[in-house]
Amino acid sequence: MSALRSKFKEVLAAVLPVMIIVLLLHFTIAPLGEGLLPKFLVGGLLIIIGLTIFLFGIDQSIDPIGQGIGSMLAHSGKIVLVVVVGLVLGFFISFAEPDLHILAGQVSAITNGQFPHMMMVAVVSVGIGVMMTMAMLRILKNVPLKIAFLLAYGVILILSVFSSQDFLAIAFDASGATTGALTTPFMLALAAGVSAMKKNTKSSEVDSFGLVGISSTGAIIGVLAAGLIMGIDKLEGTMPAALPAASGLAATYGKLLLKEGQSTLLSLMPVVLSYAFFQAIFMKQHREVVSSIMKGLVMTFVGLVLFLTGVNGGFMDVGRAVGISLAGLDSKFPVLAISFILGLVTVLAEPAVIVLTHQVEDITGGYVKRSLVLIFLSIAVGLAIFLATLRILVPGIQLWMYLLLGFGGAVAMAFFTPELFVGMAFDAGAVASGPMTATFSLAFVQGIAIQTPTADIVTDGFGMIAIVAMMPVIALQVLGLLYNLRTRKKKK
Repeated sequence: MSALRSKFKEVLAAVLPVMIIVLLLHFTIAPLGEGLLPKFLVGGLLIIIGLTIFLFGIDQSIDPIGQGIGSMLAHSGKIVLVVVVGLVLGFFISFAEPDLHILAGQVSAITNGQFPHMMMVAVVSVGIGVMMTMAMLRILKNVPLKIAFLLAYGVILILSVFSSQDFLAIAFDASGATTGALTTPFMLALAAGVSAMKKNTKSSEVDSFGLVGISSTGAIIGVLAAGLIMGIDKLEGTMPAALPAASGLAATYGKLLLKEGQSTLLSLMPVVLSYAFFQAIFMKQHREVVSSIMKGLVMTFVGLVLFLTGVNGGFMDVGRAVGISLAGLDSKFPVLAISFILGLVTVLAEPAVIVLTHQVEDITGGYVKRSLVLIFLSIAVGLAIFLATLRILVPGIQLWMYLLLGFGGAVAMAFFTPELFVGMAFDAGAVASGPMTATFSLAFVQGIAIQTPTADIVTDGFGMIAIVAMMPVIALQVLGLLYNLRTRKKKK
């Protein structure tokens, strides 16, 4: 019970700031439409309860499953087994990720089916499977992280030169969306399990990070390659400027609860089936361990269903409404200021961010403080949503300008940053754009695009997740350089 109370306090501190900001805006400069406020409040309550149960369940189930499978793969020493498991697990875990389906559904709807829902999910999942396999082989073969990221982003740069702006925005958004609330904890645990088999403790610590970041590049490569094969230069799309009529709370949340239950069950199945297979043939854990993991999986399922129901039922429409209201004001200062503030607080409520920051502190034995990582992540995402809003308001700013300078600089920094922070930084970029970002923040930015006459619905409505995925990579490498500087001073 003490662990559950601790999780509850942590979640409350993360979610309440978002709710307070929206309520302050509602009663001042950005009133919500009829029926949206009750949906938002109920959604917030479900998020708090669901996220608490989910995080408690993750510790008891997904973490030991991922570490167990990772340890077994590393211990087997069979490259063929690593390749097969990486490809199959990577594909199916990504294919079942709810965040990816949310984004793919938005892309398909806005582009009137030019980039179909299931096509996008399929190409992203293939890319994730391939790059997750490469990431595990990197750990086993001791390939430096900076070389892996240099090669991955080199391929992305080449594809980007020949791709359209629309596919570029969607590709980088897909990279963030596919590493969601369930995928990320499993990948982090898998990396920890594989790297834990190394005799060199320092090398094991470094290799516990980076798998998520490398895997997420597969989504970018998959979408850009699909765009080139399809040969579509410009995606035409529309988004309704008027919000849909508000429906009753019971009807809204009743339908969503069933829908999210089905999608979460689908999302959990690859992990459960993988564990059942490896448990029966390789791991053969004690009955008490299996029973504890099963209870944890039930809690993970219940928590994630409640969390996603709250996010999709109460936060997406509210995000769009707030964006439309603020962008409609005569002064552009409020929308820019609120963009930064919302970025500061929404990232704290991302499930995968909470999991990653705890793992950072645990694996480094407290050397890297969780609170410090959260501060750098919070500022980075605040700046990211500010930059995304600025891009919409200023027609001359193109997404590729941000991405070329940002990711190019991040890869260059990797050659001067301690390797532990390189993996941590690229993982953080992937996890910062979870369900809160894919729903509330993305809808907020799309609302601004709807209300801005010079904005393009497809080109400007997407791309925000890409910037959110970029800024933490830079921020945590800066943190790494500061740590390095402090260590040198202490040695002197």
